[in-house]
Amino acid sequence: MVNNNDATPRHYTAVGRKSKMKSAKYFIVVTVLLLSCFTAGLGGGYIALQIGDRTTNRAVIPDGNAVVSQEEEDISAVASKAGPSVVSIVTATQSRSVFGTQNQQGAGTGIILTADGYVLTNKHVVAGSQQLTVIASDGTTYDDARVIGTDPLNDVAFVKINGVSDLKPATLGDSGSVRIGQKVVAIGNSLGEFQNTVTSGIISGTGRPVTASEGNSVETLTDLIQTDAAINPGNSGGPLTNLSGQVIGINTAVAQDAQGIGFAIPINSAKGMINNLIKTGKVERAYIGVNYLTITPDVAKQYNLSVKKGAYVFGENNQSAVIADGPAAKAGIKDKDIIVKVGDIEVGERGSVASLVSEYSIGETIELTLLRDGKEVKVKVALEAYTS
Repeated sequence: MVNNNDATPRHYTAVGRKSKMKSAKYFIVVTVLLLSCFTAGLGGGYIALQIGDRTTNRAVIPDGNAVVSQEEEDISAVASKAGPSVVSIVTATQSRSVFGTQNQQGAGTGIILTADGYVLTNKHVVAGSQQLTVIASDGTTYDDARVIGTDPLNDVAFVKINGVSDLKPATLGDSGSVRIGQKVVAIGNSLGEFQNTVTSGIISGTGRPVTASEGNSVETLTDLIQTDAAINPGNSGGPLTNLSGQVIGINTAVAQDAQGIGFAIPINSAKGMINNLIKTGKVERAYIGVNYLTITPDVAKQYNLSVKKGAYVFGENNQSAVIADGPAAKAGIKDKDIIVKVGDIEVGERGSVASLVSEYSIGETIELTLLRDGKEVKVKVALEAYTS
């Protein structure tokens, strides 16, 4: 009888030979299996090591999105500095027609000028509004606000928020020294969503004339800054800043038939009114009291002028270009004089006569350099408030 539990080696049994052959086969199979497992183990370990290395590498490779360029740092710094001085302006108007009374809402942007609530914006943003709401960058809403005055010659208006004393005024820069190619940032209530958005670009041109339209209103603007920084509906009245966060322009218009071309009013052209407002609380513009033609090559040729830039004091239809009893008349300026300098700035170099004069306040005296019959003449003009 064979004991299945016998521990005697199988090759010692009657079936030893067959059992031995099977054992050999088993040995070969087991050996192959062991080698396979060993190989698989090595391969698996190698693969695991590689995966582990890759996982480790992924963990130590810096996130490219976290790398901040100098340009990004500059723009972020501008947004942090200038953003709190930018507000959204929401307007409400009513119009009546055969269909009844209709309520309309508009939105634009403003620039805080003083801690006690003076705000600069575009005239077309607040034109015709019957109610104003000003929303600060932190979401604070001010309902007690009103338009206190507008620039008679430019798309500029002033709003006063009542009952405040802790607003953050913007820092105003010098638009007269801007250069083509200079990096700029536009901040505003883009698309009327009541939140500040930031875009960047460069100054594409200066001294641009633009005929701007808003509804049925058409206005001719001069000496504008052209930029490719995106300016969208709702951005009107917001700041165009340099990379120091200083306001150099007031965003005001876009070219409808072009891609990414916007325009801003140079901040210098509003400085005289701003200074006068802060000093007296009145919205008034200084003027010298002349009508003139900006000299271009065509104008110089038509009137046989000896210079290629400046302002030609010229009245149409045999009317005098010098306003009677105005500042220019009192200073002795005459028809056909050519104004070539305002102070020490050449006309055309940093703007027109109107733009250069608007940097000054009412009551200030400025020196004008004229060409009269080919000779240089200097006159002192005491600036007065503009009257329509």
